[in-house]
Amino acid sequence: MSGKNDRSSFNLYVKGKNDKIYKIVLFIKVRCGILFYDYSLLCTTIHISNWKVKGMKKFKVTFNAPVTLTFVAICFAALILDHLTGGWANNHLFSVYRASLLSPLTYVRFIGHVFGHASWDHFIGNMMTLLIIAPLLEEKYGSVNLLWVILTTASVTGVLSYILFPNIQLLGASGVVFACILLASITSVSDGGIPLTFILVAVLYLGQQVYDGLFVDDNVSNFGHILGGICGSVIGYKLNKGKGAPAPAVAAPAAPQQVNAQPGDHYTYY
Repeated sequence: MSGKNDRSSFNLYVKGKNDKIYKIVLFIKVRCGILFYDYSLLCTTIHISNWKVKGMKKFKVTFNAPVTLTFVAICFAALILDHLTGGWANNHLFSVYRASLLSPLTYVRFIGHVFGHASWDHFIGNMMTLLIIAPLLEEKYGSVNLLWVILTTASVTGVLSYILFPNIQLLGASGVVFACILLASITSVSDGGIPLTFILVAVLYLGQQVYDGLFVDDNVSNFGHILGGICGSVIGYKLNKGKGAPAPAVAAPAAPQQVNAQPGDHYTYY
């Protein structure tokens, strides 16, 4: 007997016995059919969606400049910490000034002062310029060399400021920014020659800092800018000596933001 005849006989038998039972059976059959249809439609939709996702290019965010991004993150954390501690963090960790050499924090401040910033404007001005230049330098020279530039600039600026300016409390990443600016201007050094672009950048940037230091009375450490530029120039010369291949094009960055002193401030920004 065919399946169709079986179902018909069963339906007639049930209907003859009890109309309510027939309705219940019919309801179950209809609902099962709808559920099966919904399940099939869902599976088809998922399959199509997966096909579309596989056909699309994957979008992901890359950690392209680890040293640069880590430096920016530390500066941001230092600024937040200073606000939370009411200025304690900058005074004890993220600024350099004359203090006892017996204190371990004195040596921390020789490096840590480049992470400290006195305000959001001071922080944003430095980080915007750094994020434009430093990733290109990190791609060209490598993360280790860029880290060397940062640590060298920080230590030289911190130690000399400690020795030469006992009454000044110095903080800010502008020395590192200026080091990157001068480093970016050196494309190649071969046969004892110095690129003309480097000379122009050095004259414009360092000349402006010398002028501001002599004739402009503000709370900006031009000494830190000049030292940073010198560090970037020397390290860039060493890294590029003998290399004839041109570097990737670097867009001309904006000068680091200089923040005027506010009444009651005791920091020297750079």
